[in-house]
Parts: sequence; structure tokens; C-alpha cells
Amino acid sequence: MPKSSMTAILTLGHGGYDQLVASEVPMPEIGPGEVLVKVLAAGVNNTEINTRLGWYSAAVQGATNDIAADPSAGGQADGGWNAQTAFPLIQGTDCCGRVVQVASDVDTRLLDNRVLIRPCSRDGGFESLANSWMGSDFNGAFAQYVKVKASEVFPIRCAWTDAELGTIPCAYGTAENMLHRANVQAGETVLIAGASGGVGSAAVQLAKRRGARVIAIAGEAKHARVAEIGADLLFGRSADLIAALGEQTVDVVVDNVGGAGFPTLLKLLKRGGRLVSSGAISGPIVALDMRDMYLKDLTLIGTTAWDEPVFPAIVRYIEQGEIQPLLAKSFALTAIAQAQQEFLEKKHVGKFVLIP
Repeated sequence: MPKSSMTAILTLGHGGYDQLVASEVPMPEIGPGEVLVKVLAAGVNNTEINTRLGWYSAAVQGATNDIAADPSAGGQADGGWNAQTAFPLIQGTDCCGRVVQVASDVDTRLLDNRVLIRPCSRDGGFESLANSWMGSDFNGAFAQYVKVKASEVFPIRCAWTDAELGTIPCAYGTAENMLHRANVQAGETVLIAGASGGVGSAAVQLAKRRGARVIAIAGEAKHARVAEIGADLLFGRSADLIAALGEQTVDVVVDNVGGAGFPTLLKLLKRGGRLVSSGAISGPIVALDMRDMYLKDLTLIGTTAWDEPVFPAIVRYIEQGEIQPLLAKSFALTAIAQAQQEFLEKKHVGKFVLIP
């Protein structure tokens, strides 16, 4: 049986890296329908940094990196994911782990399985968009153990390492959910902004898996790696996309970047095109010419709540060898501040993970 306490990274409040404190905390106690998972690897995501900074507040209009450089610019009371964040909080949205305890009403066959945890719970069932997120709405995986609903753990059987599996849940689930909602089809042209990041690089692989033609936007130093995972055409962040591609040449835009480049993306979309987003790392406030939207019958799709088929599909893709991990670097759990600092430098392709 697990011990009575564990090491965890507590986020004490909105602010800088000083808010991340390694602490000895009580072991989670599972209730009906829950399991206890020993964390083997936990991915690092933009959302954990955003939550710590209070970036989700309506008062914040700049990019994540801008607020990270001056944490006093964030930290509003409404700066959490769904509501005001209840600090102290154990963050950590990604988890590869092993089930070590199950409640009396949970199937004991889950015990000892290596699992991925689906971090997005649909609280009212999949007919409702109400959702809660591990590491934002309840304690997450930046710890030695985490408790979750048994319905959110998915046994996985593959040769990937724990660290490689730790890169998957948030980025790949988010990317697959966007492609699913946008109904990306074989033969369509998909433009992916921020294609070297965790979600962006996942979207490249997953769009190629669907048979799409992928145009990727990423820093030039990362082009070779992004091409390796399937991008058909690559552009730098400062490229003149209208001149290179022409207006109305793209079926679907996957945009987790936002910021000043947003109007160009709408110009690139064909009539009836779709733009799908689940983030805005370069800034949440964008210029929208309504004429581009309504005269071309565009569909703008926001995605946070994951649909039911999404996460089981990701597990299946891994087990069938249809996607590959993009593990950029591993850190000790207690080196979380260093990991987040390097993450914000954006010099890597793929994901960082923490190992408890």
C-alpha cells in the first residue's frame, strides 16, 4: 500500500516561479468510483503556466511570455481555467502512471496497469459541455500520486517509455479534439499555426494520419523536425502567407496562437472553411473582420471540452503505431521551475516531462 504522505509541487497562488514549492503533503484518499495512480511521468504544458500567472483573466490581453516576464501583470481573481483557482493547488495536466489502489466499487483488473489519464472530465456526461480539468480544477500530476475517477484512466500497452507516454494526454487529446470538431477529411488542406509546440506538433501528426495535406508554421530552426513528422509545406512565423499561398486556399486552420496573425488566417480560408482553436499563446485579443467571416460562410470553432471518442482514439493510435512521441527533454519533478523557464524559451520541438 502507498505511504501516508507524498512529495508534490504546490502552486501557492498567482505569480512567478516562487509560487512553485516542493512540499510533503498527505496521500490522496480515494472515494467511491476512484483510483489512485502512481505518477511515472507528467508533461509540462502552457496551461499550467497560464494558470499560475492568472492569464485566463479577462483583464489580461498579452501573450503568455509577456506575463511571464512580469507576473504582476496577471494574477486576477478570475485568472483560473473555469473559475477562480483554489490555491494551493497541485497542477499537472498530463499523466502516465500505474494504478496502485482502487475503490471497492471499481474493477480490480485496473490494478497494476500502466495507464494514461484523460485530464478533461465531462462532468454532466458527454451530452453536456460542462467539464473539469485535472491540474486546474482539481489536484493533478505534479506529485508522486494522483487520484482520479476510474472512468478517466485508460490502460495502454506499447513499447513507449513512461516519459514518452507522459507527453501525450493534453497535447494529443487537444489536437485530436480540434480535428474531430472541425471534421478534417482526407484530401483537405490544413494549416497549423505554432506547429512545433506540443499541441501543434501533435496536430501535424494527427492531421496527416487523417490523410490531410499539412501546411505548418514554425520557427525556421525547427522546420526539419516538423517535416519529419509529416508537414508537407513549411513557413516561418514572419512569412507572407497571402503572397505564398493566395487567399482562399486552405480548408481548415488550426490556430492556438492568436495574436496579430489572426486576420491573415481568415483570408487564407476557402468559402465554407473552418478555423478551430483551443488557445492563444501570442495573445487572446485578435482583429476579426466580420466580412471575412460571413461573406465566406466560415465556421469558427472553440474547443475545450473533449468529445467522447477523442481519448480512446489516441490510445488506439499509439498501440497501433500510427503516431510517434516527441519527447524533447525530461526533468526531475523538483526542477519544475527550470522546466517551465526552458519551455517558455520555445527552442524545443514537442514536449517536456517531469519525473517524480
